[in-house]
Amino acid sequence: MNAPAATLVIGATGTTGRRVTAGLLSEGHRVKAAGRRATPVEGAEAVRFDWNEPATWSDAVEGVEGVYLVPPIGSSDPAAVMLPFLRQARAAGVRRAVLLSSSAIPAGGPAVGQVHEALPGLFEQWAVLRPSWFMQNFAASTPHARSIRDEGAIMSASGEGRVGFVDAEDIAAVAVRALTDDRAPNTDLILTGPQTLSYADVAAIIAEFTGRPVVHRQLTFEQLRDRWAAEIPLEFASMLAGMDRAIAEGAEDRTSDTVERLTGRPPGTFRAFVEREVA
Repeated sequence: MNAPAATLVIGATGTTGRRVTAGLLSEGHRVKAAGRRATPVEGAEAVRFDWNEPATWSDAVEGVEGVYLVPPIGSSDPAAVMLPFLRQARAAGVRRAVLLSSSAIPAGGPAVGQVHEALPGLFEQWAVLRPSWFMQNFAASTPHARSIRDEGAIMSASGEGRVGFVDAEDIAAVAVRALTDDRAPNTDLILTGPQTLSYADVAAIIAEFTGRPVVHRQLTFEQLRDRWAAEIPLEFASMLAGMDRAIAEGAEDRTSDTVERLTGRPPGTFRAFVEREVA
């Protein structure tokens, strides 16, 4: 008797990947948890996977029906490795692909936008998740979390622009539905929280719950680009700083009903997220 087909989760220990893995397992689905170190994940089959090592691809897609795609981190041209992998996955029998992209990047846009544009031509069942900025960007060891702890400030070039920050828990919940529902979305999905906030609003909420002063320190595009470039390639740093500039111009000042429509529950608020993190 053959084992049931699996869902491959790329980046299975990452911010969304570990939550997608947990959600799939909780519903009884077979999961192949992929990562560069094949880190064991309870209940899943750990498999080694590296975007830049095509020799790892065939084992990863064996016996797989659906795949959750997290692009290679820090790459300004993810299509160069992702499209060859996706063609191999399709040939191996993968029928559904769910891609993690960004609300800031449309189909045909830069970076993962090229993969988004190609996906419908590769798979009959597909979805592109386009979340707004993650609430988790302010937690753990992220740059914003470090500057909050070390300097009492959030640095951005977003001005007074507002963002519909979204919880990774909600992104993962939508991903599980997109991967497993009988009918695939076959579209791109804008994911946001229930309200838009400026970075000054974010700073005030964090200060309220932590009892420590936190402010929003506004940088120029060039200042933010150079700050990012100390940690990541300049081209990618420029792209990220450009996204902040787009926020200042109103590009992310929107909310959507996608989370509630696909999961049946409203998206979490930023206040609830901070309260949970502080606790």
